[in-house]
Amino acid sequence: MVFAAPGEALARAEGVLGDRPAPLHASVAHQVIGIWQRDFGDMRLALNHLRRARAWAARADSAEREADVLATLGVALVHAGRTRHGLDALRRGVERGTGHTRARVLFRRAYAWWVLGHHREALEDVRRAIPVLRQADDVIWTARALTLRATVHLALGAVERAEADFTAAEALWDTTGQEHDKADAVESRGLAAFRSGDVPAALRLLDEAEKRYAELGTPTFMLSIRRCEVLMAAGLAAEALAEADAAIRALDGIGGQSTRKAELLLAAARAARLADEPQTAIARAALAVRLFAGQRRTWWETHARLVLIGARHAAGRGSRRLVADAAAVAEKLAALGAPAAPEASLLAGRIALDLGRTADAERHLAVAARSRRGGPPLARMTGWAAQALRAQAAGSARGVLEACRRGLDVLDDHRMTLGASELRARATAQGAELAALAQQASLVSGGPRRLLVWSERWRATALSAPPTRPPADPALLSGMTAYREIAARAEEARMEGRPVPALEREQRRLEREIRSRTLHMRGEAFDGGDRFDVGRLLARLRDSGDGQLVELAVLDGRVQVLLCGRGRVRRFEAGLLAAAETEAEHVQAGLRRLAHPGAAARLPVVEAAGRRLEELLLGPAAAHLGDGPVVVVPPGRLHRVPWALLPSLRERVLSVSPSAGSWLRAKETAPPRGGRQVLVRGPGLATGGAEVPVLAGRYRGATVLEYEDATVPRVLTELDGAALAHIAAHGAFRADGPLFSSLRMADGPLIVHDFERLDRSPYRIILSCCDTARFATVGADELLGLVTALLPLGTVGVVACSAPVNDAAVVPLMLALHQGLDAGLSLAEALRDARAALPADALHRATGWAFTAFGAA
Repeated sequence: MVFAAPGEALARAEGVLGDRPAPLHASVAHQVIGIWQRDFGDMRLALNHLRRARAWAARADSAEREADVLATLGVALVHAGRTRHGLDALRRGVERGTGHTRARVLFRRAYAWWVLGHHREALEDVRRAIPVLRQADDVIWTARALTLRATVHLALGAVERAEADFTAAEALWDTTGQEHDKADAVESRGLAAFRSGDVPAALRLLDEAEKRYAELGTPTFMLSIRRCEVLMAAGLAAEALAEADAAIRALDGIGGQSTRKAELLLAAARAARLADEPQTAIARAALAVRLFAGQRRTWWETHARLVLIGARHAAGRGSRRLVADAAAVAEKLAALGAPAAPEASLLAGRIALDLGRTADAERHLAVAARSRRGGPPLARMTGWAAQALRAQAAGSARGVLEACRRGLDVLDDHRMTLGASELRARATAQGAELAALAQQASLVSGGPRRLLVWSERWRATALSAPPTRPPADPALLSGMTAYREIAARAEEARMEGRPVPALEREQRRLEREIRSRTLHMRGEAFDGGDRFDVGRLLARLRDSGDGQLVELAVLDGRVQVLLCGRGRVRRFEAGLLAAAETEAEHVQAGLRRLAHPGAAARLPVVEAAGRRLEELLLGPAAAHLGDGPVVVVPPGRLHRVPWALLPSLRERVLSVSPSAGSWLRAKETAPPRGGRQVLVRGPGLATGGAEVPVLAGRYRGATVLEYEDATVPRVLTELDGAALAHIAAHGAFRADGPLFSSLRMADGPLIVHDFERLDRSPYRIILSCCDTARFATVGADELLGLVTALLPLGTVGVVACSAPVNDAAVVPLMLALHQGLDAGLSLAEALRDARAALPADALHRATGWAFTAFGAA
């Protein structure tokens, strides 16, 4: 009963003990309490009750009862880190038990072997147990044994065998009332889905298991370990680290299993390493190594040593000793049959390369490269990374490019299984090294055209295909409606000066639920679109009035300017990226000051910063831009640059695009039929959205949504498929959750997740308020925010603002912008002319610089 209704089982067992039971019954009751404390509570109390259960079994003179208790006690001792005593208790349990009881003891010893990382021994014991349990028609224990065998198969990389056992076990669980075991089966299927490469299914199943555990009131430490693994593979390393650390605190708080603490420390170390926190990774991994060693868990200790070596290397502690340590770990993992062995060989090769020991590096990298031929996507990525490094060390640029191409193709296939745009964007981090290696090889051997191709290969890939539409899930839809209501109430309370902690807690809960459901979405089949073609780009630029496209690539921290136009691609070297980022922050601060009257004295300072930015970002290329329009394709880390402030770009037709490929796709996208216009103004604007009534008079027949009509459902309905939309509404950027960045409507926030429900977002859209062009940089070179949500959904041109602006100064800018559109100009042309039409004072000039035209419309 302890795994069907844990709380009730505990209460019943305590009731038995309070009633002066017979020795046999007392033994069972103490054993139940011991199991409950072992798995859900305090290990010290668990061991105390299990020893008393054994004593009562001896008094009852029941060898079978004593064997059963010894098995439970043995598992508890192993979890407490007392491995030798635990295995000894399990050995005696096997010796004391017979028949059916002995099979149950063998199962529990197999479980202990699995915890310790002795997978072959675990398989042997469970192989002996299953036929006996089946013959006895013991459905529950047979299902447990099959689940355990599947879990061991997963640890050894045998995914198909694991799935067969999980399927058989699940069929048995359906006939029982063992709710905790059923939850564990769902959790295990989540792990199997992850091992087979299906991250969305893994997240969905783990979330389902968590709900089941919550209904039973039982802790979920093993689930946390598994979810951390999936989160890391999804590019959510910081979240994995937070979850692991929270679970460690909770486990310490109840005096829980030492084995689980060590595993959580290992998960935290891996997450910290991926989150670029090497010192945190070193601290967590070193403690995990000590705990695993004390627990005699060689499998686990070796994996922890791998993470520790990787963290030390990331912290700059490379040495010949570290190479030897990594090589020893690789050999040990290979001997244990661990799938992580190639990762260790790759690490040894990397460190050797850093030290200039090319012969050693080649030996280790050759071993790691074998994994490129088969296995799950991330294992093949490891192999191709090793192959690329081998080719680089051998001086073969062609070999580097081929390995990088093959490795990124593997990752492309993996990314397209992910339905959520956030996961697609974050997953690109796993290909950042391959993309960088290919760019370096291109720079050395291939000339500017090849460098452009590789710069495009891994840039803004999340925008290359529309995100999977959120399902018509009633729970998701009701959650989003509730989220809007709570957010609106919280905003109203803040404006009135009332406390809002309860509302904020509920808002965060709803955000977690919405995000969780969207991360469960599986990607739709997509052919990857057209491969980027330099000739096609140059032809399109020629057709666009002799314009030029400026793509900025970053190699070894320095900006490389690729100037495309007039039938060729030229490369110029500019300044350091870090210096440009610092200067961009100074410019943003200056624009914030200029948004307020009386700050005109700051204008020369901001203009001087613009000149410095031009030197850092364009360098000598600025003198070769000509007089035509310019498209700028910056790296993600420069998304906050107000490009119109740069002197060579200030007076020209200028647009910004996340990639040359996305600009090409936008150029080739036909506008919708009908030319429908939508004008929206949200509540609380300082000017009341003063431009909207004027625009309503200009666009006869336009749909105007304002006051109580400007609700999220109504706005979304009208925006879908519109030719032009103008939205005057407060924008809020969420750095902590960019897909919850929003525009304030009458009934609450219109968030990025809402836009992703559109069949086709407006062909052109103008966002006239602050912070609508702010993004979060994630993955290799991806951006998440309002604008980037619109571009893959059919929007080909956006005007938005990247800095705080003066609301009153925005109105004449917007009216002048629409006057240009009415005359048949593109967004970029109309924005250039609108800036020129503004008064020449500092306030209006800063307002014009803060707005950017994105895309190609």
